[in-house]
Amino acid sequence: MRRSFKFLLRPTAGQVAALTACLDDHRDLYNAALEHRRTAYRKAGVTVRYGEQSGELKHIRADDPGGQGRWSFSSQQATLRRLDKAFRAFFDRVKAGRPPGFPRFKGRGWFDTVEWPMDGDGCRWDCRPEHPAATFVRLQGIGHVRVHRHRPVKGRVKTISVKREGSRWFVVLSCDDVPAEQLAATGAAVGIDMGVASLVTTSDGAHVANPRHLAATADRLAAAQRDLARKRRGSLAAAQRDLARKRRGSRRRRTAVARVAALHAKVRRGRLDAAHKAALALVRDYDVIVHENLQIANMTRSASGTIDAPGRNVAQKSGLNRSILDAGWGVFLQILAHKAESAGRELIAVDPRNTSRTCAECGHRARENRVTQAEFACTACGHTAHADINAATNILRAGLALRRAAEAA
Repeated sequence: MRRSFKFLLRPTAGQVAALTACLDDHRDLYNAALEHRRTAYRKAGVTVRYGEQSGELKHIRADDPGGQGRWSFSSQQATLRRLDKAFRAFFDRVKAGRPPGFPRFKGRGWFDTVEWPMDGDGCRWDCRPEHPAATFVRLQGIGHVRVHRHRPVKGRVKTISVKREGSRWFVVLSCDDVPAEQLAATGAAVGIDMGVASLVTTSDGAHVANPRHLAATADRLAAAQRDLARKRRGSLAAAQRDLARKRRGSRRRRTAVARVAALHAKVRRGRLDAAHKAALALVRDYDVIVHENLQIANMTRSASGTIDAPGRNVAQKSGLNRSILDAGWGVFLQILAHKAESAGRELIAVDPRNTSRTCAECGHRARENRVTQAEFACTACGHTAHADINAATNILRAGLALRRAAEAA
């Protein structure tokens, strides 16, 4: 299996400056390559591809030895491949008739990752064996950066990436041949219903609480955002000085931006932690896990409509969308899939339509069966249950039916 391992970096002040310069130069390379493609097509109708831009790298590096020339050639090729991937995704969306989304220029806050495609080519993981109590990663142009390795790395390190999140720096290792950690069979199967009141409800009647991380931080986040909105971008003279230093805005405004980013990062870390714990509990207890195949992007689409056809209940739909995104269904299902694969568990996705309206006892389907958000009462047989438990039971039944059909085929 292929797995990623993410560790916090402990760079010195000089290494932070070098890492920041590395990001800025790779961002400049990305934007220059994007401008090259746009200009060539607009003026001459010529499509520039990755191979041509990669071939020009040696001239770019030779002309700028103190800038682009100090970084790894392979990492710069990875940045050009990143742009090429964005263009291929753009053309795929055009062919599929979806909103195309032409690749954009990357601002300072929208380019925070540099990748080295091979361990040993411009980078080296755990490169100082003379310090057995510490772990380092060597990056060309930056040096040996200390790593806070909180767990062992398994498998063979394939690629190394450095990522900036707010004021923190992380190294991400993508490893091949990671051994699976098979868990002992339990012989149990479960269906799970995703919700807002409870993050997960199982067919066995268990409820996993929804921590609502964003709602818990909403007051502090709103205050920080109001404080940011009041900050000026500085005087004209200050703006000219910041432009010369490749910086924008006053020092207080940058501090306010960092405060807002730190609060968002805290929400994200809490959501990830809760998802990992909930997914691990399910994987340990059940051999077969059945969940809804949710189209979250469609479910959280805005209901505002257009000027000619305005939407209805826009405020209520906006609040529901916020609650769904705060629950982090997509993050949870992704983590659950990874843990199930590693533990040798079977994960089945079923069509969620009508699972909350169908009686788990007699199969009667009607909108009137769902009395309230939490109460289910069948109008045909009189069966009553918690609405989410009834839905989870239907989900389990549908998943086992798909499993039997696949085995019979």
